[in-house]
Amino acid sequence: MIFISKYLVPKGYTGMTIYPFVFLKSEALKTNTVLINHEKIHLKQQVELLILPFYVIYLAEFLIRLLQYRNWQKAYRNISFEREAYCNQTNLEYINGRSIWSFLKYLRHHDI
Repeated sequence: MIFISKYLVPKGYTGMTIYPFVFLKSEALKTNTVLINHEKIHLKQQVELLILPFYVIYLAEFLIRLLQYRNWQKAYRNISFEREAYCNQTNLEYINGRSIWSFLKYLRHHDI
């Protein structure tokens, strides 16, 4: 389910996924297929990690990346979950053929 909330989505971001919801900054973003695909990848990641562990791992990896890069945006973009989503967001068929825990392939050597 997609909701519009310019206040819930953090400044500087266009969307956010908190299972089972996708929150977008504006109504116009509902037609952005690449963004929606990106968020669907996150929904898949959250389900396969039974939701709560996803958020724990996401936060832990973000903190590690923040220490590594010393830059908020670079740390965020290099979280393995984000790497997977960004690298595959334009492939609208990615979700259909994605194997379980594919984000693990993005833990190393994919700085973006």
